[in-house]
Amino acid sequence: MEELMNTLQSLDWSPLLISLKTGVVATILSFFLGIYAARKVIHAGPRVKAVADGILTLPMVLPPTVAGFFLLLLFSRRRPVGILLYENFGISVVQTWLGCIIAATVIAFPLMYRNARAAFEQVDVNLVYAGRTLGMSETAIFWKVVVPTAGPGILSGTILTFARAMGEYGATSMLAGNIPGKTGTISQRIAMVIQDGDYLTAGVWVVIVMLIAFLVIFLMNLISGKKMKQIKRW
Repeated sequence: MEELMNTLQSLDWSPLLISLKTGVVATILSFFLGIYAARKVIHAGPRVKAVADGILTLPMVLPPTVAGFFLLLLFSRRRPVGILLYENFGISVVQTWLGCIIAATVIAFPLMYRNARAAFEQVDVNLVYAGRTLGMSETAIFWKVVVPTAGPGILSGTILTFARAMGEYGATSMLAGNIPGKTGTISQRIAMVIQDGDYLTAGVWVVIVMLIAFLVIFLMNLISGKKMKQIKRW
């Protein structure tokens, strides 16, 4: 017990802060990009939909290290995109917190996209027709009718996206590295202390991650429960 207390007192909480900040920013980006992509794809033709869906979902099925490899090639200062960002805007992606955000967004985005698309496809088309007969614009119909109706699915996707972004390891390690206090996330910290043989510190971080995961599952069940009550009422 004394050893555990000493570990807690000497614990560097920066990985938790970095993971939380990365998760929040990546979730916000994935939220708007995912909703936009889902809206475009569901109105596309069958062939375009199949191709777009495959591309947008690809990061979810690829090993994170593979996605990280492509991101590293894309944003390296030796590559056109990386050179353009650094020389014209002074933006460096590799081994920076921005790299953490980009890697987490790329990996977590498919969850937001898939959930948003599934939620939009379940919206009753008669609600859209009713909005049109009332003279509402397509944009107004989307944000005032479609999005609220698909709210539970979108919210579920948002929660899952945050959990995935916060726990991202492979792509983040490839693109942002593991710089303590800068790009070192919880997942990277766990891997590092295990390599050092510090299983007690690793266990503390694992418990923290499990508590966060439990909270995510609890919120998911809470949302699903409310949705089921609404269905029973109808």
